[in-house]
Amino acid sequence: MEDQALEFCLRLARAQAAVVRRLDAALGGLFGLSFSDFMLLHHLSRAPGGRLRRVDLADRQGLTASGVTRSLLPLEKIGVVARRSDERDARVGYAVLTPAGHDMLDNAIPVAQEVCRELLRNAPPEQLEAMSAILGSLV
Repeated sequence: MEDQALEFCLRLARAQAAVVRRLDAALGGLFGLSFSDFMLLHHLSRAPGGRLRRVDLADRQGLTASGVTRSLLPLEKIGVVARRSDERDARVGYAVLTPAGHDMLDNAIPVAQEVCRELLRNAPPEQLEAMSAILGSLV
């Protein structure tokens, strides 16, 4: 008999891959963003002052600090993210969402919402709430 926890995790991984594929296609086609890029912008938009230390951003993304740095470089090149030093401690650096980044995110959010609604169209709202709670407890 299959272990329920293992089966859940296997299905979760498969579902995650499907979600990323769909969001990558939609966001990439319209905005040139991957879903990972979208998540970085989203995390920055929700952070106090629209900025996060790279180590904090890495934690929220589930990446290493160097992985976040590699992910931020193309976003910096297109002007949606910038680097800023801390006013009190020049050793501390932040990733900051620029006004262009806010605009791009504002335009991308409705697309991401629509893709997610479509993916979850058959899920009853009470089940989504329960699953969201379970997933929140994993991190």
